[in-house]
Amino acid sequence: MKFTDFNLKDTILAAVTEAGFTEPSPVQKDAIPLVLEGHDMIAQAQTGTGKTAAFGLPIMSMMKGDGSVEGLVIVPTRELAMQVSDELFRFGKLSGLKTATVYGGTAYGKQIERIKQASIVVATPGRLQDLLMSGKIKLNPHFVVLDEADEMLDMGFLDEIKNIFTFLPKERQTLMFSATMPKGIRKLAEQILNDPKTVSITKSESTNSKITQYYYVVQERERDDALVRLIDYKNPDKCIIFCRMKKEVDRLVAHLTAQGFKVSGLHGDMEQKQREVTIRAFKQGGIDIFVATDVAARGLDVNDVTHVFNYHIPFDSESYVHRIGRTGRGGKTGEAITLVSPNELRTIKRIEKDVGAKLITQVIPTRMEVQNNRNDELIAKIAQIQ
Repeated sequence: MKFTDFNLKDTILAAVTEAGFTEPSPVQKDAIPLVLEGHDMIAQAQTGTGKTAAFGLPIMSMMKGDGSVEGLVIVPTRELAMQVSDELFRFGKLSGLKTATVYGGTAYGKQIERIKQASIVVATPGRLQDLLMSGKIKLNPHFVVLDEADEMLDMGFLDEIKNIFTFLPKERQTLMFSATMPKGIRKLAEQILNDPKTVSITKSESTNSKITQYYYVVQERERDDALVRLIDYKNPDKCIIFCRMKKEVDRLVAHLTAQGFKVSGLHGDMEQKQREVTIRAFKQGGIDIFVATDVAARGLDVNDVTHVFNYHIPFDSESYVHRIGRTGRGGKTGEAITLVSPNELRTIKRIEKDVGAKLITQVIPTRMEVQNNRNDELIAKIAQIQ
């Protein structure tokens, strides 16, 4: 199945092609036709399964682009709001559909201005409730999406969500996405959805068998040294290093640059333009090493990534699957390497069980081994030239 089978608007299809998507993921296959038919929907799908496109493409395809806010997406965290907004921006830019991101901690004025120009608003519950209750904004969206609903429930946003829906029109198409379906979510679904269709994507999207997975046990203070030594030893053509936090990205970029690597960072605070320039340089080979946070790497589609390094182990198995899936694409082989401290070994075992894959434990190569490996590669190269 291809995206062309879905009967999407031409400008949306062109944006999908430009984003490098060819085949829809399971959740997209099931959800897009139902959304286009106008049904309310409840979808059980994990993070990293392509949910944003599953709701974004069909609702943007049906939008008139009449200058009003036609779509509202409610998400639990600021990071997710930025990530979803980025992705929707990519899908909608050729159709002239603008997105506005609304979350706490930034000035109201700027956000209200953006909302006035937007077709889609991506918002966190707290700030959205504030704006609606104070009368600063009025929204009349035809499409409303609740993304990662179980996460919002866990974070205690249920009352805000119910309150927000009292400000929204009765005539609307509502879509709900949730990784799990606890009782609270089912109850909420009954209240806000109208005769919904159900889509359920199970966890069969486990890790790719073409990716060899290793982990190295290191003391906390040895992480930087171990990483540099492994990059030297593995000598990747193109690699992505995942960190948990933005400040870690910046620090590692500085550290690796000082070691002479061609490296660049990517995180949520970067301007869209800067992001695009950085990603293009990585795709075209101007940069060999990309240091990124999970949020920044969502939707990052780069072929020929030979290695993925987890500087820190991710918080959950879904993130792990998503991170290492950046390598071993298009039928090629790849390597995933995770650095763990001794007290993180339990987490590694849990990830192994969750994703049904075997992670091979290895020892950090000595400086001598790195040097010998380099010499062997050099000899092999000279032999090829002759």
